[in-house]
Amino acid sequence: MKKGYSIVDKLTQQEDINFLLTNRIPRRYVTLFMGWFSRIEFTPITFISLTVWKLFARDLNLEEAKKKSFKSLHDCFIREIDINARPINQDGNIIVSPCDAIIGAYGKINDAKLFQAKGFPYTLDDLLCDAELIERYRNGHYVTLRLKSTMYHHFHAPYSGSVSEITYISGDTWNVNPIALKRIEKLYCKNERAIMDISLDNINASITLVPVAAILVASMRFKFLSETLDLKYKGPNKISCDVSFDKGDELGYFQHGSTIIVFASNNLEFSSNVKENKSINMGEDLFII
Repeated sequence: MKKGYSIVDKLTQQEDINFLLTNRIPRRYVTLFMGWFSRIEFTPITFISLTVWKLFARDLNLEEAKKKSFKSLHDCFIREIDINARPINQDGNIIVSPCDAIIGAYGKINDAKLFQAKGFPYTLDDLLCDAELIERYRNGHYVTLRLKSTMYHHFHAPYSGSVSEITYISGDTWNVNPIALKRIEKLYCKNERAIMDISLDNINASITLVPVAAILVASMRFKFLSETLDLKYKGPNKISCDVSFDKGDELGYFQHGSTIIVFASNNLEFSSNVKENKSINMGEDLFII
């Protein structure tokens, strides 16, 4: 190593390259292209795409997948798994993680301020754009769940309950990896996202999920909506629905890895599972009632 050239310098250069490759590009057009390309059902293209992906994503684990072969790259992205591989904690005093994830920023919301990364705050106002939800979660709790591209992309009910409306907010497709979170202010508030407020059964507490889309395949599919929420979606912004579910039931999936921010009322407590940079599986303890 050259004199004066430290490990920190090397890591910073690697971060710079990662940031340039994933963000200083025409994100919308690359995302639309990837959405098209990933759906090509042509065996040689699928084989090459998956081979290249596996080379760069050493943590890709397809052993849990129900399928053992895939028609396209997209088919692999949205793969289902054997649900027995994700035991759901059915304790009535536990709210579980809605997805497999790496835990990012979390904690108590200071009035209406929270963090995407250390030194990078944002507000409930900027993210939720809903006066009722802003007041409900003022001084409440939040936890950021980041789904890597290699992870199981489906998300599930953290507790039994119902949903009567999904709010869709169109936006950008910034990468939501840790490098971008340390460089782009209010990143989650800039990106395409949906707000799913869950009415919980038989408990006096509140949970709201905010799935945030990202670069490449910015697209969210809810099982109970007829349309996919993506860059081509034209509205309406508020989508009425009437769906009830049990804890662990599937609610939808991302077309690619992304993030879910979970908001909880201040009468809930974090589980001991909640630690920054820790992996968590769908169905494991997230909040204690």
